[in-house]
Amino acid sequence: MKHARRLVAGSLAAGALALSLTGCGDGADHTERLGPKPKATQGTPQAPAPPSASAPSDEAYRKWGLTGPVQYAPKPAQKPQIPKAAPGKVPVIDRIPVAADDKVVFLTFDDGAEKDPEFLKMAADLKLPISMFLTDSVASSDYGHFEQLRDNGSRSTINNHTLTHPNLRTLSYEAQKHQICGQQERLEKRFGQRPPLFRPPFGNYNDDTLRAASECGVSSLVMWRVSMQISNFQYAEGSALKPGDIILAHFRGPAELKGSTETQMTTRMLQRIQDQGYRIGRLEDYL
Repeated sequence: MKHARRLVAGSLAAGALALSLTGCGDGADHTERLGPKPKATQGTPQAPAPPSASAPSDEAYRKWGLTGPVQYAPKPAQKPQIPKAAPGKVPVIDRIPVAADDKVVFLTFDDGAEKDPEFLKMAADLKLPISMFLTDSVASSDYGHFEQLRDNGSRSTINNHTLTHPNLRTLSYEAQKHQICGQQERLEKRFGQRPPLFRPPFGNYNDDTLRAASECGVSSLVMWRVSMQISNFQYAEGSALKPGDIILAHFRGPAELKGSTETQMTTRMLQRIQDQGYRIGRLEDYL
């Protein structure tokens, strides 16, 4: 598939691809999978972590079952050129256009149903730069968990994944705008910053989504080309990572990972990245 086709905004093929990669929907009823809607929580907004991040300790990788240190890509001197969106819409990005020999990939985690304290330790020890896409109906029961992930020195970020995780294609423009703007407002109130990035549930979107996201102050709609399952990657094309791949994972626990923990899944994911000789970049440094 030509590169330009991967970045065409509003493509129905992107939504179909998202479902094929099991995105946020893997055949289970979504309400049951994410659990009942919790009560909203309040907190004191805090500023994002400073630009400089401390490095993981030399022994951190061994602690979490890795055979070698995780390699991180530095912030690029110049951001890649992202194709412009049509007026009044946001661009759709499913792979960062980096050089063919720049073996960098990006970690994104969705939803927020699982809040494993061991994962907090892992992410802090390894200084994993994670772009989080949170759904209010499941994440808000403990937004403090994700605040700790954001503020652990890794420069991780918190972004928008709607209020209640609906299939946006089935909603009117106004209903979509409510889902996106509503979560923008809640995240800004809770964390002190309006998120620049948005990911549609299940990877489903249409032109109304792109217009609504723009109206809500979103700068980019972020998709993916690789998804982490329980033990291995599932690829949109081919059988290996490609430079600039955005990797989708989820905040999930043993009930959905067939007994594996979130940290075990993440260790496998990092091992697959290492085995293929890739470094991990911070998505927002490239957008």
